[in-house]
Amino acid sequence: MDHDGGRRNCCSCLMSFIFTAGLTSLFLWLSLRPDKPKCTIEQFYVPALNKTLNSRTNTTLNFMVRLANPNRDQGIYYDDVHVSLSNANSSVANYTVPRFYQGHKKKAKKWGQALPFDSRAVLRAVLPNGSAVFRLDLKTQVRFKIIFWKTKRYGIEVGANVEVNGDGVKANKKGIKMRKSDSSTRLRSYFPVCVLMNLLVFFAIR
Repeated sequence: MDHDGGRRNCCSCLMSFIFTAGLTSLFLWLSLRPDKPKCTIEQFYVPALNKTLNSRTNTTLNFMVRLANPNRDQGIYYDDVHVSLSNANSSVANYTVPRFYQGHKKKAKKWGQALPFDSRAVLRAVLPNGSAVFRLDLKTQVRFKIIFWKTKRYGIEVGANVEVNGDGVKANKKGIKMRKSDSSTRLRSYFPVCVLMNLLVFFAIR
């Protein structure tokens, strides 16, 4: 028997398998790597700042944020979404959106009504020109559902300023894009390694 020839054939098959698995993994990573959700502030209303109502007692902060999944092939599992509201001077209120799942290319509109820690903090936010500026920050962790597995959790921290006019509503009629902070987890630095390792294990046990 030609043992050397058999070993050469075995090594050749193994190298071919590794090469093919590597190319397949790279192709799947390029086609399936996810993008983080896009977050915008769509609505914002503070009744106490509405001059036509002439009522400064209802200091609730009402808002609606939209979270859009830009991925065509990946769903997103959100942990509880923590929303914090503040002005230039201090923290004003907190609100929590319960955890939820978002399908491929779906948009979720999440309404919130937060009571301020101190109603006077809301009134102090008014500027000399009659407008007011609040800061809305959003913090959560997400996992991506990719085919038959879920990724590890990735932190998301985004925020934006909201100007409120004399009617107590968001001055900018368009959605305000919430931008990430420095503490938001970098996604694509770690994701390729996870994909390649999972796929290589999958091919190896077949």
